[in-house]
Amino acid sequence: QVELVESGGGSVQPGSSLTLSCAASKSPYSTTVMGWFRQRPGKERELVAAETVSGTLTYSDSVKGRFTLSRDNAKNTTNLQMNSLSPEDTGVYYCNRKDYRMTRSEYWGQGIQVTVSA
Repeated sequence: QVELVESGGGSVQPGSSLTLSCAASKSPYSTTVMGWFRQRPGKERELVAAETVSGTLTYSDSVKGRFTLSRDNAKNTTNLQMNSLSPEDTGVYYCNRKDYRMTRSEYWGQGIQVTVSA
């Protein structure tokens, strides 16, 4: 079992930046992929940014060019740098981890609130 804990959320004004961090209780495997999802008010959970099994990064069209996912394996953390935030980015952000071994195991953080308003 892997525990994921998000931090770095909060309330900011439009145009601001925030960095979310996800700390994992267990080191990643070579086949681990990390990602960030969000659930905006009244909408379903959606992919924001994620690693792929081939080692590339994928971003939703709405955040491409503004958000950057990065991983620090030495610290067991995965960050989401968010720039040029807009009210449409408001929501609960979730860290996600998938371990591809004999079977696929998937873990979620508890979620962290990001609010963008003037």
